[in-house]
Amino acid sequence: MRIPRCSGMEKISVAVIGAGAGGICMGVGLRKAGVERFTIYEQSSGVGGTWWDNVYPGAEVDTPQPFYAFSFNIFDFSRTHVKQAELLAYLENTADKFHLRDNLRLNCRVKRVEWDPDECSYLVSAEDGSSEKYDVVVSCVGLLNNPRYPDWPGLSEFSGVKFHSARWNYDCDITDKVVAVVGTGSTAAQIVPAIAPDVKQLYVYQRQPGWVVPKGERIYDATERARLLDPRLRWLTWWRQYLDYEKRLRSAGVEGTPGNVRATEACLKYIDTVFADRPDLAKAVTPQYPFGGKRPVQDSNYYPALLRDNVELIPHAVTRVTPTGLVDDTGTERQVDVLVMCTGFTAPEFLATLDVVGRDGRTLREYWSGNPHALLGMMVPNFPNFYMLYGPNTNGAPIMFLHERQAEFVLGNLARMAKKSIPALEVRKDVTDRFNSILDKRLSRKVTTQYHVHNYAFSESGREVIGWGEGMSVYWLLMRALRPVACQAIVGNVKKSEQVAHAA
Repeated sequence: MRIPRCSGMEKISVAVIGAGAGGICMGVGLRKAGVERFTIYEQSSGVGGTWWDNVYPGAEVDTPQPFYAFSFNIFDFSRTHVKQAELLAYLENTADKFHLRDNLRLNCRVKRVEWDPDECSYLVSAEDGSSEKYDVVVSCVGLLNNPRYPDWPGLSEFSGVKFHSARWNYDCDITDKVVAVVGTGSTAAQIVPAIAPDVKQLYVYQRQPGWVVPKGERIYDATERARLLDPRLRWLTWWRQYLDYEKRLRSAGVEGTPGNVRATEACLKYIDTVFADRPDLAKAVTPQYPFGGKRPVQDSNYYPALLRDNVELIPHAVTRVTPTGLVDDTGTERQVDVLVMCTGFTAPEFLATLDVVGRDGRTLREYWSGNPHALLGMMVPNFPNFYMLYGPNTNGAPIMFLHERQAEFVLGNLARMAKKSIPALEVRKDVTDRFNSILDKRLSRKVTTQYHVHNYAFSESGREVIGWGEGMSVYWLLMRALRPVACQAIVGNVKKSEQVAHAA
């Protein structure tokens, strides 16, 4: 991560909302840049974000090491794809190594962020009644922090145990119970093989199948672990992974491209291999849309788990809940003891749990009107000195890479503010609108927007607000190219004619 240092940065105060990977990355950047006053607010009682909340059985990352790690903190990981507990330990290690504990406010949920035009600052208010002013606010609340609960009729009357996968109830002993897992996305694909050996019967409800790619996870041997602790060899491995991801990310989501065809063929071959003796299951798990219609599931154990005698795939959506079971769209009811809802998150509703008030008194949700959009997913017109890490249309690159690039963007603007004594920077609306217009045209080529597939990519307006789709290099270059020209200085509610290009 490139860290700018400029006299005056130490005087800028920053509020970081969220202590997940993004908030930790931002905190490290602020520490290295010499910013003396910054606070990382976290609603949970520990750091880690989604890796603190998602403790369900089988939880692990999809991205291999060292790509799912910060460039500035080498760690002795035990396997290619890190499990939840080890990754949480890594994030805690990072927070400790870079002395972020003193800057943390745990068990403190931010509920409102409001711009003060007279002081060119934000008033950050928490649920505990406390409030404090900061020059800059960086939201790192992420996409997967607010569970989406289904609206099935009768759900509240269910007499068994029910919970969302992101709020796993370990007080519930599922041993020898009849369990229903609703959903077949990445979370469910990890849970099913993890709990199948322990339950009496497992029903897996599938509204629509997704493409599944075997992950190829494995434990490192001693030689591999030593190699990844060597900075030079680790960097070489990182670059190999970068080039591999770049090749796949840019083409796999467009129907008919070589990458898309290869991915489809590989998935179909995997289905044929696992379900050679079960054509009924092979048919049920094969999507009727091209590869890329929704986020592919990367898992090597999910398909084999469906072959177990005590596991039954129900290729139908749940329509209602009775006091003792679930009813699918064929009208069939199945009795269950435990209901696990793998029904995702309110990802398209960015900052759903937080009110951000801009220069004209409107909240960010009011400004968006159901259509979240930003420049590079980070800055929104009318909201000076407000940044988002992992905001709209930034999903599509390994998250640690993305966090570091976005933290660099924020730090670059802080350095510019300090160097030129600019109280606030706001992104230009014309640049933001043009950027999103081009992005929408590019996204219209994707399978996601061309097929009616159930996924979390779309906002209320019908626009895809999650995906990026142009690869890491394009995003990286655009961040470096647009940052010097896309913002304008703000004093109170008045825009100065001085552009960032002149202030750089």
